[in-house]
Amino acid sequence: MGRVAIVTGGTRGIDAAVSVALKDAGYEVAAIYHVSDDTAQVFAAQSGVAVYKWDVGNFDACTEGVARVEADLGPVDVLVNNAGITRDATIHKMTFEQWNMVLQTDLSSCFNMCRQVMPGMRERGFGRVVNVGSINGQAGQYGQVNYAAAKSGIHGFTKALAQEGAAKGITSNAIAPGYVDTYMVRAVPEEVLQKIIAKIPVGRLGKPGDIARGVLFLVADDAGFVNGSTLSINGGHHMY
Repeated sequence: MGRVAIVTGGTRGIDAAVSVALKDAGYEVAAIYHVSDDTAQVFAAQSGVAVYKWDVGNFDACTEGVARVEADLGPVDVLVNNAGITRDATIHKMTFEQWNMVLQTDLSSCFNMCRQVMPGMRERGFGRVVNVGSINGQAGQYGQVNYAAAKSGIHGFTKALAQEGAAKGITSNAIAPGYVDTYMVRAVPEEVLQKIIAKIPVGRLGKPGDIARGVLFLVADDAGFVNGSTLSINGGHHMY
C-alpha cells in the first residue's frame, strides 16, 4: 500500500488534478469536499479516488474526518491544503461574514488540518505538507482584502510550520498558483480575463496539471531538503 494523502477541496479544478496525479503516482488519496455531492460522486466514479465530505473550516469536523480517513486508508503521510473560496468586495462594502468565511475556509483550515496530522507524522518521522497559496497573496488584488490576507497568511504559516517539523522528517512548503483555467477563473468577465492573460509572459492561463506537477515534486520521499519554500507557478506573471 502506498503512502496516504489527503487533498482538501479535492474534487474539481486544481484539487481534482492534484488528487488524480497523486493516485496515479501510487498514493492512497482521500479528496475532501464540502459543497457539491453530485460533483464529488462523479469525480469519485471517474477517478477511483475516495471522497469524504466535511467543512475544513470547522476544527471538530476535521478531527472527526481525519479519523475516518485514517480508519479507512491508514495514517496520513501527505497533506495538501487546497480548499479555498472567494467572497470579493472592496473593504468599504465587505461584510464581516464575507471576511470571516474566506479566512476560515482558506486559512484556518490549514491549522485545522495540520493539527490533526502533525502528531502522527512526528511519531513516524515522516510527513509532507503542501499549502496552496496564491499569486494574489503575494501581490495583492483589488477587491480581495479577505482572500489576499488569507493566502498571504498561508505563506507565513508554512514557513513557521517548516521550522517546527523539520527535525522530525516533516517538510512544509507552499505553492502560489497564478491564474489557472478553472471554473473560478472562468467566472471572470471575458474582457477582464483577456487583460489578465495579456499580462502573463507565457501567454496563457495555467492548467490544473501545472499545479499538480509542483505538488508531486514537493511531496516526494526524496524531496526532504526542500522545506519552507514557496513555489510560484504563474507563467512569469509575478516574480516574487
